[in-house]
Amino acid sequence: MTASTLTVASIQMVSAPDVPSNLATAARLVAQAADAGAQLVVLPEYFALMGLNDTDKVKAREPWGDGPIQRALADMARRHQLWLVGGTLPLEAPEPDKVYNSCVLYGPDGQAAARYDKIHLFGFSGLGERYCEADTITPGKEIVAVDTPLGRMGLSVCYDLRFPELFRAMGEPDIIILPAAFTAITGQAHWEPLLRARAIENQCFVIASGQGGVHASGRATHGHSMVIDPWGVIVAEQAQGEGVVLAQLDRRQLASVRTRLPALAHRVF
Repeated sequence: MTASTLTVASIQMVSAPDVPSNLATAARLVAQAADAGAQLVVLPEYFALMGLNDTDKVKAREPWGDGPIQRALADMARRHQLWLVGGTLPLEAPEPDKVYNSCVLYGPDGQAAARYDKIHLFGFSGLGERYCEADTITPGKEIVAVDTPLGRMGLSVCYDLRFPELFRAMGEPDIIILPAAFTAITGQAHWEPLLRARAIENQCFVIASGQGGVHASGRATHGHSMVIDPWGVIVAEQAQGEGVVLAQLDRRQLASVRTRLPALAHRVF
C-alpha cells in the first residue's frame, strides 16, 4: 500500500443459476462500492454462477482472456477505476468435462494483473451433504502473490483457507484475498476462526468475500463476508444476504503489528 489508508469492499452475493443475472448483480454492487470510495473490491467464489448441478459451470467455461464474464469484470474495473477481484470464474481446463476455478485480479485499466487457479479442492460427505470439487475442477499448481500499488496481495480461494502453508509461501503479503462459497455447516464451525488465524499468523489484512444465503439448488452458504486486520480483529462483516462490506485499511497498523511483535522475523522454519 503506497498511501497510509485504503478503502476496500468485500461483496457478498447469493448467486443464481444463470450468468447474466449474476453479472448484473455484481455490476450493481461493484458500482455501490465504488460510489462509497472503494479502491479494491472483492467478489465471492462462483459469483457468476451457482448452478443447479456441479456440471453447470463446465457449460459456462471460458477460454483464458475472453468471454462474457471476463469482459464484464474488465469493464467494471475500468469504468470505476479500481482494483477488482473476480472471485472465481470457470476457465477452460485441458479436460473437456472440467474447469479451472480461477480467481482473477483486474487493474483500473481493465487488464488482468494476476490469475490464481484454486489448488485445494473441497470434498465433504456427511450430515446429508456431499461435495466433490475434483469431479468437475482441475486443481491449480501455482501459488500467486502479486505486488500492486495497493500492496502485495496473496490470492486464495475458499478451501485453501484450511492450508496455512499456502499463505506462508506468499512472501509476507499485505493483504490476503479469499473469495469463498463456504457451506453453512462447515462455515458455522470453522470460517471465522480460520480467517482470524490466517490474519494473525501472517500479520496482514484479510478480505474474505462469501456467498451468503440459500441458492436455487437448495444449497445453503455461510456468508459472513468480512475484513480482518493484522491483529485478528474483525473490522467489518455482513452475516447473510447480498451486500457491500466496507472497511478502511491502515498501512500504519500493518507496520506497527509487525514491528511490535516481529513474529515473521522470528520464524525458524
